[in-house]
Amino acid sequence: MIPRTPKLPTILEAKAHIMRIRSFACSLSFLLAISAPILLHAQFQAPTPEELSMTADPKAPGAAAVYLNIDEVTDDPLHFHSFYARIKVLQEKGKELATVEIPYYSTNNKVTDIKARTIHADGTIVPLEGKPEDILISKDKTNQFSRKVFTLPSVEVGSILEYRYQIRYDDNHFSSPYWEIQHPFFVRKAHYAFTPFKAFLSGSQNQTSSYLTDEHGNAVKTLIWWPLLPPGVQVKPDATGRFILDVTDIPPAPQEEWMPPIGSLLYHLLFYYKSAFDAKDFWLSEAKRWSKEVDRFAEPTTTIRDAVSTLVAPGDSELDKAKKLYTAVQALDNTNYSRKKDQAELKQLGLHVAKRAEDTWVQKSGSREDIALLYLAMLRAAGLKAFDMKVVNRDQGVFTPGYLEFGQLDDDIIVLISGGKDIVLDPGEKMCPFRSVHWRHSGATGVTQADGVPAVSTSPYQIYTANTLLRSGDLTLDERGNISGQLRLVMSGQEAIRWRQTAVENDLDEVKKRFDPWLHDIVPEGVDANIDHFLGLDDPNVNLMAIVKVSGTLGTPTTKRLLIPGFFFETRGSHPFVDQAQRLEPIDMHYPDQVTDQITFHFPPSLTIEGPPQDAKISFPNQAVFITKSAATAGQITIARQLTRAFTVLKADQYQGLRDFYQKVAAADQQQLVLTRTATPTAGN
Repeated sequence: MIPRTPKLPTILEAKAHIMRIRSFACSLSFLLAISAPILLHAQFQAPTPEELSMTADPKAPGAAAVYLNIDEVTDDPLHFHSFYARIKVLQEKGKELATVEIPYYSTNNKVTDIKARTIHADGTIVPLEGKPEDILISKDKTNQFSRKVFTLPSVEVGSILEYRYQIRYDDNHFSSPYWEIQHPFFVRKAHYAFTPFKAFLSGSQNQTSSYLTDEHGNAVKTLIWWPLLPPGVQVKPDATGRFILDVTDIPPAPQEEWMPPIGSLLYHLLFYYKSAFDAKDFWLSEAKRWSKEVDRFAEPTTTIRDAVSTLVAPGDSELDKAKKLYTAVQALDNTNYSRKKDQAELKQLGLHVAKRAEDTWVQKSGSREDIALLYLAMLRAAGLKAFDMKVVNRDQGVFTPGYLEFGQLDDDIIVLISGGKDIVLDPGEKMCPFRSVHWRHSGATGVTQADGVPAVSTSPYQIYTANTLLRSGDLTLDERGNISGQLRLVMSGQEAIRWRQTAVENDLDEVKKRFDPWLHDIVPEGVDANIDHFLGLDDPNVNLMAIVKVSGTLGTPTTKRLLIPGFFFETRGSHPFVDQAQRLEPIDMHYPDQVTDQITFHFPPSLTIEGPPQDAKISFPNQAVFITKSAATAGQITIARQLTRAFTVLKADQYQGLRDFYQKVAAADQQQLVLTRTATPTAGN
């Protein structure tokens, strides 16, 4: 596996502050020079009468809670980070802030001086008692990632929550402070301060240090910060050269449907030390280093060439060769979907961590990165032109060139050049069909090897025909509304990938247990739908089909009529964007798709059609279209509905057109099928 810069888990979405840690080299004299007393930390403060009595904040109407104060200080010479917060609970939902989580690297960091208390509206103080819980999140050979968790006591609506803690890191590490300026709730006032090493203090003429080195052994030359701040707000140095940021009246983090990754949108400020001054120079240098490592790992060795010769024939076309090799690597054990073996297990099985693509092939097992680069090696061994591309997963964030950190990149996809066209492939994504990618790798930006010099590029978005869902069924309906029959759900693209990956990670019974609740959410109330069996669950090259048995009661009978939902699959469905009048953030619906429904109802002579759902065509020009049709004959009616969405991402200024479209769709989906009940003689009458 290619070594890569460590990346902290979900740093932008953590509930508590966390520091990025990097190792550095230091001399004994330097360590002695930075020895100092423990820094005084923020003390608890007495609440004001206004704070105790407040029931709402006029600057945050309807808020469940507000942050009264946040104080965050990082000091690299003294190796510590402190955090202090006061929160006013205004509604029941705000009580969730009573539970505090502190993520940290427990390998070389300590969380200390945790103090907390709850202040009731009448001024009563209830201090935190007992020790916080320490929970291990993940662990590997070199790092252990944990979190401290504590819950403030006796919290009620009207309480003020107040707590503080410190994270102390050892003398062999330094920090890259990440300041979360925007939180889930309104912030009245916040203060942030960062003291870097002396050579990097604001105003220092010597922006370099002989003591600090980056992960590649290069001398650190500069301190860089990457800001996304409110208009008019700037980080400023104080008289000592510390970096200071003071903010007031920060709005809560947006909570809108179908947003891009929230961490990409929120106000924040990130500091980090780096060996490069210029972003262009950094990415060129890092991309060259990465490309060289890829070429070394993916070298088409004799072992790889021999394997390829058994898998493809000389007369195969380029695409036939690529597909055969793709099928071969997809069949390997992908440890991102099974289980990664530890060092002891590898040794017991006579295996080792892959250092070359041939290791992955010989061991028939590897991570998604190993398998992607094995595929690259095989394509090159087959004489095909192909490159690696490393992207930021679109469900995690966006590529940020100004953030000089190669570790922000996530997964590898492969670009095959065939017939003068770029074909993007996703061999490391288990059960992903040939010539397709997982949606998080579409429209994703990163670096690609390309020809000659590596470059920044973006993978193409998907087209709606790649992601289809056909929901059809034949249902028998009696005059009381009882139904029975069978549904067929046929999936291609992302839904098929999702269920096939579920099947890779679980047995068939577990897949069925998870599929039935999904069915429950798309069939009408009173109807039972249960999966009978799947077709094509283990073959990504065909459509996935689910055969579903249906029974229950549908609709409402009256004296003369039977009223049933016009569109079977939409009676429980909630339409996006209908209830939100305004939009601040872009819209990201992950991938385009087409959902087609076709239900045929068979009913007895005692029922006749009085009013079918109206045929309709609703369009959001160049973006989406909604079509409904029905056709009736004696004793049956077929109702069809199709929603085609061709876009993936829209700007906020396109929202009103999008909302108007979905409001019209929601109204159309409320239509009913009205059947007249004809009186028939019954026994005894």
